[in-house]
Amino acid sequence: MAHSRLIKTGIHKLILQITFATYSVLLLHPAWAQQPVAWGDGPEFHTFSIVALDPQTGETGVAVTTRVPCVGNAVTWVRAGVGAVATQGRTRLEYGHDLLNLLENGIDPQSAMDQVVAADEGSEHRQAGVIDMNGQTAQWTGRQQYRAVEQGDYVAMRSGKNYATQGNALFTTEVVDAVAEAFEKSEGQNRHLADRLIEAIYAGQQLGGDFRHGTNQSAAVLVADPRVGMSFRPDQITVDISVCENEHPVQELRRIYDTISQTLGFREIRQYKGNDILQLKVILNALGYYRPEGSVIITDPTMIIYDEEIISAVNRFRLDQKLSIAQPGYVDAKTIDLLWQELESASLADRVREDLKAIVRVRR
Repeated sequence: MAHSRLIKTGIHKLILQITFATYSVLLLHPAWAQQPVAWGDGPEFHTFSIVALDPQTGETGVAVTTRVPCVGNAVTWVRAGVGAVATQGRTRLEYGHDLLNLLENGIDPQSAMDQVVAADEGSEHRQAGVIDMNGQTAQWTGRQQYRAVEQGDYVAMRSGKNYATQGNALFTTEVVDAVAEAFEKSEGQNRHLADRLIEAIYAGQQLGGDFRHGTNQSAAVLVADPRVGMSFRPDQITVDISVCENEHPVQELRRIYDTISQTLGFREIRQYKGNDILQLKVILNALGYYRPEGSVIITDPTMIIYDEEIISAVNRFRLDQKLSIAQPGYVDAKTIDLLWQELESASLADRVREDLKAIVRVRR
């Protein structure tokens, strides 16, 4: 028995030694577990991105897309109540936490960027953008990022009210302009920051992005919200969606976001109940098709049920729009587009978006 205990003790010690050694290796190389083979010796993301702040909510976020797999594992960094960072080009991951640490210590974005760039021997290969809680931004593009411009790989940066967008290896410099203009256009529309960031990145992708460089693509959006109760997580991250590889990564980012937020339009309504039904009732109420003499109480549990009353309201709307009602209560993408067109025409869109914000809020 004593001999048996000695053997067991020896095995136990060996297991502990192996476990400790493995743990030590993981600490030294934290990215190994999720590093795609395509990264090679280190992450290199020729890409375009946007960092932004919603001053009304205090949310900060980043959105990005590229031709390299798993962009969300390296480029996007946020910290609730502090700011957001995008680090790309020959990506230096340390820019993320270093810049956020400096912001948290009261350093302004430009001074913070100056410090991390000055301390980095490879800074000429980098591109980065940062934003703080006051909407102040700073950007950096090293000289080596411009080395392929003559071959048509364009580089651009642009910043504005509460955002900064930057890109390299671009199809055209107008990619960054499209991102900026889409984000500016969504200002004041009572939409969540993640929703606006995805739309902005998609606008850049529509102009070519860096799509022509390959088909192995990824996209990501990351948002933190400092307000109490907006996230179950101690880091207060509310939205963290990473499309590691997809033929159409930004569209997939949108599909996932709309699905997890149950935004009206994420499915054709054929099911019994859901938050998208509640959104439909709010919209048709505003347009006078559903309970026009009253209001929709969003906390009423019966409001998520697709009942005969809302089906009748949908049918009346479809008839007014010269659409078929052969399938009663049918709501597809075309119907939803027409609903929003009518809201815009009646100057009701902003009010309805404000009503819908709480319904489609994403939490983690």
